[in-house]
Amino acid sequence: MPHTPEEKKRAIARLRRIRGQADALVLAVERGDPCGSLLQQLSALRGAATGLMAEVLESHLRDTLRQQAGSPAAQTTGTDADAIMRVIRPYLK
Repeated sequence: MPHTPEEKKRAIARLRRIRGQADALVLAVERGDPCGSLLQQLSALRGAATGLMAEVLESHLRDTLRQQAGSPAAQTTGTDADAIMRVIRPYLK
């Protein structure tokens, strides 16, 4: 769960875009659009969901590491989260 108001605002905006993509995909299926077009839309939808998942995961990691460090100002927290996300991001694609 995003924790700051800015993170929540960003997550909600992304979710609304994802919902729009899903709605467009429903319409495309109802119209009988070609499979190539559907696959392209599905790929975009998957990319959007994966991007949101990465953002929420990064926020969760930063929060968890901050709690474990015992101090919100711990210097290594951001560095540790960055290092973990560099390893994880390629697997999310």
